[in-house]
Amino acid sequence: MDSLTQIVLGAAVGEAVLGKKVGNKAMLYGAIAGTIPDLDVLAKQFTDTTRALEMHRGFTHSIIFSVVFAPVFGWLVSRYESYKDFKGWSWLFFWAFITHPILDAHTTWGTQLFWPFDLRLAFKTIFVIDPIYTVPFLVFLILALSQKRTSKKRHVFNTIGLAISTVYLALTFLLKWIAFSQFEDALKDQKISYSEIQTRPAPFNTVLWSANVERENDYLMGNYSFFDTQPIEFHRYPKNHELLRALRKDESVQRMIAISKGWYTISQEEGILYFNDLRFGLLSMEPNAKNFVFKYKIDVNSSGKVIFKEEPKDRRDAQKLISDLWKRIKGN
Repeated sequence: MDSLTQIVLGAAVGEAVLGKKVGNKAMLYGAIAGTIPDLDVLAKQFTDTTRALEMHRGFTHSIIFSVVFAPVFGWLVSRYESYKDFKGWSWLFFWAFITHPILDAHTTWGTQLFWPFDLRLAFKTIFVIDPIYTVPFLVFLILALSQKRTSKKRHVFNTIGLAISTVYLALTFLLKWIAFSQFEDALKDQKISYSEIQTRPAPFNTVLWSANVERENDYLMGNYSFFDTQPIEFHRYPKNHELLRALRKDESVQRMIAISKGWYTISQEEGILYFNDLRFGLLSMEPNAKNFVFKYKIDVNSSGKVIFKEEPKDRRDAQKLISDLWKRIKGN
């Protein structure tokens, strides 16, 4: 999830663990702890794109990280804070650490909660930025913050915020199941055969859902809103995997295919090959658009090694997407 959401979650967890004993400092340290796992993004400054993608939401988002580093941070804080309970501080950091990847597991990218095992949990029930999840949570956290440490209202407000966010997160599974069923029915009605289907929420909401449908030589992509009145339309994207034939044995290519879980297309523009990760869709609601959220230029260096370079995103595409999303959410 986005940094603000993780800060709010960490602060609320910190308050729940130590709020009655240390007051606002519990929220402060919880908020700090809630952001620490995301420091893995710094990896892209020191390694290549492929390795950085493999490390993203890896070790720092694991149970092992939470268990090992919670007492380290707990000990450090207990050394200079007036509240000297090492166990209490360790418990705060553990819960702030562990709830971070559990929340991230509901997104499309997912998380390696069970690192070092090669198992990435990705429920794909919520977008990385979802105001419906974050805003009510933030409001009740602020209300709790405005109360005295010993106030019963402080605990009540914080508990309500945690409860609402948790209930909404659980509700997203039901919404995903309903959307998935609609896509299945649409494919059946249109007599489209396929091997696999994956669904995910569109950006910023859980009303509009997107689907990737795998077939032998191509993928179909479609959108469904709970306010739709017309049949779902699917648009075809050729796999073009044969364009990688000469490079397929390269280690970086194999790793990128593994990262994408096999959900990728290869496109060619002006003689340049691009690797498109389909799991995150497009920066557009227009049919047959080519501006994928994660699009990587494929280069070959002087030694023959393949190098992937992420294509920069155009801010104008993002601005137009937000406008088009609002229209599409209201139905077709």
